[in-house]
Amino acid sequence: MDLESLIGKTCLIGLSYFETDGSLLKQSQCCGRVIQVDKELGITVQLQHSDSKVQQADFILPPNLSAWFNAPAGRFSHAPSGVDIENPDYLVTWDIHRTQEERTDGQHEWWDWVPNMQTPSAGQDTAKTH
Repeated sequence: MDLESLIGKTCLIGLSYFETDGSLLKQSQCCGRVIQVDKELGITVQLQHSDSKVQQADFILPPNLSAWFNAPAGRFSHAPSGVDIENPDYLVTWDIHRTQEERTDGQHEWWDWVPNMQTPSAGQDTAKTH
C-alpha cells in the first residue's frame, strides 16, 4: 500500500484522546472516503454523515500508513457518532496524546498523533458490526 493507492478508498477511523498522564479523555469515530493525499500534509478524508442535511467536512490524518488495516466485510455503525458504513476498505486507528499540562490564554493546544499499530478488531466498544 502507498499513499496514492488510498485515493477513493473508504475508511472507518477510530480516535482515542489521552491526557498528559496517560488517562483516556475520550474516543470518537468517523468514516469517509479518501479524496487527497500528500506525503507532507497528510491524508484528506471527506467525512460521511448519516444526516444528509449536514455539510460534508474534510478531516486530515497524518501521512503515516502504519495505522491503516484492511477492514473485514460488514456493516459498521455507531449511533452516537453517526457512523454507518458498509464494507469499508480500511480501519484506521490513532492515539492522540495531549502534550502540555495547561493551556494559557492565546496558546494552542498541542497533540501528538501516534499510529495505533495493533490490528483493530470489529465489535469493540467503539465499533459494532451488524
